Amino acid sequence: MSKTPLSCTTGLRQFLNVEQQRNWIEGRTNLPDADERLESMELRFKYVGRFQKLLARPQAQEVLKILRLYGQNCIPMPRKTERQYWSVSCLPSTSDKPIVRVNASWMELFAIYVDGESIRARFIVHLSDFITDHSPAQDQVDEFLLEHCVTTPKDVSYFFPRGEDIFGINVRGSASIHKFLAAPYVLRAIRRFNLTHMNRGRNAYQASHCYSVADHILEG
Repeated sequence: MSKTPLSCTTGLRQFLNVEQQRNWIEGRTNLPDADERLESMELRFKYVGRFQKLLARPQAQEVLKILRLYGQNCIPMPRKTERQYWSVSCLPSTSDKPIVRVNASWMELFAIYVDGESIRARFIVHLSDFITDHSPAQDQVDEFLLEHCVTTPKDVSYFFPRGEDIFGINVRGSASIHKFLAAPYVLRAIRRFNLTHMNRGRNAYQASHCYSVADHILEG
């Protein structure tokens, strides 16, 4: 059987073979990233005002800290893939009013919201990764697993977005968000979902990429 021509390969398959992607999901390898970022100065200046509004919020530094953790652990080769395969929006003008939102292809991956004086994070993952028998059965969600990945069970809730094998998880409070992102099973599930959508092709939200927020995601 002949190999698929490179020109027909979509998404991160252009850079990473199946084994490399699997090893990254399992945390068995650190992927080589680009030294330099490709940047649009026009786009950087376009969202400076929104970024300044974000910095004025009392939750700003915690939001940026969590985004940095997410970027370092959940996005493959974040410098090489910035904007073309993932992007971050700052105070996007959508009805649910997140502070920031990370997207890939046509899909939301992660978002942070104001929750009183604190924050709430929304993770989008594969439903089958949080079902006891790995089937896409909505009535078989492993609630025990979810509750043990946060500091207090009341900090986690879930919902079912439209789409096949799609699962939404809400996590309230900074401490629970940090614990959730540190849970090995959760991290593998997030990585698997992110790769699924980064492999679908170019990011549809490139025009809303906020470089000022991305600076913090790519720190370190």
